[in-house]
Amino acid sequence: MAACSYSVWGLFPLYFKSISNVAPMEILAHRILWAMPFLLLIIACRTQWAWIPNVIKRPKVLGGFIASALLLSCNWFIYIWAVNNGHVIDSSLGYFINPIVNVLLGFILLKERLRPIQWLAVGIAGCGVSWLALQSGHMPWISLALAISFGIYGLLRKTAALGALEGLSLETIILFPCALAYVTYLSSQGASTFTTTLAIDSTTTWLLLAAGPITAIPLLLFAAGARLIPMSTLGLLQYIAPSIQLLLGVWLFHEPFNGARLAGFVIIWSALILYSAEGLWRAYQQNKQRMAAV
Repeated sequence: MAACSYSVWGLFPLYFKSISNVAPMEILAHRILWAMPFLLLIIACRTQWAWIPNVIKRPKVLGGFIASALLLSCNWFIYIWAVNNGHVIDSSLGYFINPIVNVLLGFILLKERLRPIQWLAVGIAGCGVSWLALQSGHMPWISLALAISFGIYGLLRKTAALGALEGLSLETIILFPCALAYVTYLSSQGASTFTTTLAIDSTTTWLLLAAGPITAIPLLLFAAGARLIPMSTLGLLQYIAPSIQLLLGVWLFHEPFNGARLAGFVIIWSALILYSAEGLWRAYQQNKQRMAAV
């Protein structure tokens, strides 16, 4: 289930490219708009309504989810824009360096202590990003924006009081009025692709309607799988999505990927291998100690 969720996320560029005639902001609005009824239907089927009054009574929790909803919408918008403007490889890099960003955020904001190998991995990844900036003449802003926005979002969700389904539902409810207002405004101005293509080419309309389940289903698969496997395994599976995105960017969309750019990716992959290997070794040692204690 976890591998399927990451595979679906990796294939997202195919979906967004198929509706590239729609403006990124409108795609984002429809993603929010149609995700909400789908998520509420799932909650209704599972009768998971008890969290709603609890959230209403706790303004601090609600405030945290308003912040996470804004971060999530920013991350989604950057990703949609990047994919539909020929930056699939840059977006894949963002999710490759996301684990390293998570480590740094834990150190800076949560005062977590980094182990020597983790510091080394961070340093190597920093060298890779610096190399990419040097050979392109500018910082890889798209990659960094995706990694940082999703990293801070993950940090907020890590300390949140709700689970994956309830949390995403609340974030969608928070964003829904803005998405509805934006789509309504576009329709009133005759600028809505959703309505204008309905009579001409209904494919785009149906693809926008599909944004709801396409958004929610991989998250539900991830939430279910994450409960059943160790975090070390989950940490390795997370590289499935950016790997698929990278292959799509290079082989299907033919984005530039010369030797200098490959070198930067290799440096960052080396950091990820080191980071993952240290985490696996640490998990193995801890499990060995627990077994010995038993």
